[in-house]
Amino acid sequence: MAELNEKVTQEYDASKIQVLEGLEAVRMRPGMYIGSTSASGLHHLVYEIVDNAIDEALAGYCDHIEVTIEPGDIIKVSDNGRGIPVDIQEQTGKPALEVVYTVLHAGGKFGAGGYKVSGGLHGVGASVVNALSDWLEVDVHKNGQIYHMAFSRGEKTEDMRVTGKTDRTGTVVRFHPDPEMFDDTVYDYETLHVRMREQAFLNAGLRISTRDERPGKEAFDEMYYEGGIREFVTFINKNKTPIHEKVIYMSGDRSDATAEVAIQWNDGYNEAMVSFANNIHTPEGGMHETGFKTALTRVVNAYGHKAKILKDDETLSGDDVREGLTAVISVKLTNPQFEGQTKAKLGNSEMRTLVDSVVSDKLEQFLEENPAVGKAVLEKAMTASRAREAARKARESVRRKTGLESGQMPDKLQDCNERDPSLCEIYIVEGDSAAGSAIQGRDSRFQAILAMWGKMLNVEKARADKIYGNDKLYPLIVALGAGIGEEFNMDKLRYHKIIIMADADVDGAHIRTLLLTFFFRYMRPLIENGYVYSAVPPLFKLTRGKQQRVAYSEPERDAISAEMRADNPNAKVDINRFKGLGEMDPHELWETTMDPEKRTLRRITLEDAVAADQIFTVLMGEEVEPRKQWIEENAKYAVNLDY
Repeated sequence: MAELNEKVTQEYDASKIQVLEGLEAVRMRPGMYIGSTSASGLHHLVYEIVDNAIDEALAGYCDHIEVTIEPGDIIKVSDNGRGIPVDIQEQTGKPALEVVYTVLHAGGKFGAGGYKVSGGLHGVGASVVNALSDWLEVDVHKNGQIYHMAFSRGEKTEDMRVTGKTDRTGTVVRFHPDPEMFDDTVYDYETLHVRMREQAFLNAGLRISTRDERPGKEAFDEMYYEGGIREFVTFINKNKTPIHEKVIYMSGDRSDATAEVAIQWNDGYNEAMVSFANNIHTPEGGMHETGFKTALTRVVNAYGHKAKILKDDETLSGDDVREGLTAVISVKLTNPQFEGQTKAKLGNSEMRTLVDSVVSDKLEQFLEENPAVGKAVLEKAMTASRAREAARKARESVRRKTGLESGQMPDKLQDCNERDPSLCEIYIVEGDSAAGSAIQGRDSRFQAILAMWGKMLNVEKARADKIYGNDKLYPLIVALGAGIGEEFNMDKLRYHKIIIMADADVDGAHIRTLLLTFFFRYMRPLIENGYVYSAVPPLFKLTRGKQQRVAYSEPERDAISAEMRADNPNAKVDINRFKGLGEMDPHELWETTMDPEKRTLRRITLEDAVAADQIFTVLMGEEVEPRKQWIEENAKYAVNLDY
């Protein structure tokens, strides 16, 4: 890592800032630059500013970053780096600080010697945040003075001026997202905290603080991890049982790129792999992940044959080797090739070679020096291989019994008439009575109904061979048509809206959690592509004479009740609590929960795969104590869970 942590240049001034083009398109098409104008785009503004501070840390000049949500959802990001250049930028004749915040593609990341490694690939971060904020101000501590500038919606509102003296260096940015551009401008502290914790793990020795100063929401966290990604793996595995105590750490470099990999196997059945390029999370993987997987499978097989644990004709698959594996992969390189501004996938082929080389050399050496760990890993992978073969046989057996190959659908499925998956939706309904109402109330042109009954299998505690043939799960697998696990194929999916419709009580919440655990572990692309929803049935029916209304919450119930009595405060309004979906007649279920024109659906998203993995492990895993602790900490949020 020394190669990339060297001080790239002693002087960071206007000569390091290059201008490529103007700012015009950002407000017209913000999604091109921050992904969306929803909550994810709102928080992305903060990440862009923080990325600039982390670039200073990568260059060896910054060791503390503070992120604060001030009252009014104002964001403040402060760092102790060198401070943005304030001298005149030659191409424009303007202060470099002004150029950075008002010109798209202006920054020290285009080969002018400002940064050797940078997460802010396109150099658009600062100007995009400015363009999408109704106001933004910057204070640069540099040369013993404080330089101040102010902007609004991409335009300068105050010339750069000196406002005082200082004995430190760094940059302080404060901004408020533009309500004209975003669906909502309220920040979620936990979302920012999780992202900043991730960055602290990836940058060993960098201290990152998060603070919420909004009344009633006060919070503070400070993250500092000397062990870097080793500690990241330990954190991910904190509610799991590792099969070897020590996290295996591997690193190496080649020319102007470095790779770090940390891995640890646990006794679970699920793989947790998180990858990054220049501190940017790459949820769709890329060349660094490909290199890791290839080398890992090859090294473990080679070690198994050499140690005579595997027979000569026995070979473990990549899925066998990665069962129960937690891995963090972090690469840093000068010219990353990402797909899109949101940087979901890394395309640099040389990183496949580098990561492959690092893992091949270092993991082989580790296994040779730690034969007990090698044996434990091999035995786990061999057990996974046997289970995978059992799953294959179970799958073939079920296909023969159910006639799956001939396209026979489950008895519990009432299919729709439409055959274009993009126009089809399936309701997964618990209980025959609710399913009966749904079948009668639906629009059979595009709405299918699958009845589930009883508690389904908890897949967190089962391998794939136990899932095939399970009388609760297999009808769902057949109905969706896309397979599970490594066989899952989105192209064969029969519905692009998969709607979980369960009662609004504890049992309904349990059923939803079991189904979501199954989708997350065995059909994750469904969640990643936004195909999974939760229906929101009403909780109350209000009646006054012939007038009937429904309410989805207690506050709405009270508001509707007052509205129905507006002309006569003494009028009687009957309020009935729906005990379950089965209580509703088909007409009520259609109007309140199934009519696309009136219903409310909650899309299940995967903002943070690590957090989701941990929640499912805690709620559905073998360990009782973490689950007990989680329930105690979150009980206050479940007071009205059975409403």
